[in-house]
Amino acid sequence: MRSLSDIHEEYDFLDSDERYRLLIELGRDLEPMPDALKTDATLVRGCSASVWVYPTPTLDGTLHFMADSNAAITKGIIALVLSAVQDRPAAEVAGMDIEAALAPFDLRNQLSSNRTQGVPNMIALIRQTAARLAVA
Repeated sequence: MRSLSDIHEEYDFLDSDERYRLLIELGRDLEPMPDALKTDATLVRGCSASVWVYPTPTLDGTLHFMADSNAAITKGIIALVLSAVQDRPAAEVAGMDIEAALAPFDLRNQLSSNRTQGVPNMIALIRQTAARLAVA
């Protein structure tokens, strides 16, 4: 998975149509999420599209997330969110200001509100999961 700073470097030079294509490409590059993990427990509430996020704690104490969506742009947005937190320690993810990490992308002004309405819920689910696993 590409780093958030690498993605932003490219994103910053693109026009709005190319930014959509970049998000779709990021979504396509997500590691496949098995259908068996797409359950009510992994479903992110409040998204206009279906979005699933599944955390996997690793032996070295980091969190690895798998995610999927039934909408290409939304899948790209979750890929962008995961770029900020992927393979980091659970305690770090729990305390991270993910919104600030994503702020340079200005998603609210780049995408329709329908596309971004679920982003806070994606972030909340990731942060809550990380906080729970950080104390476990």
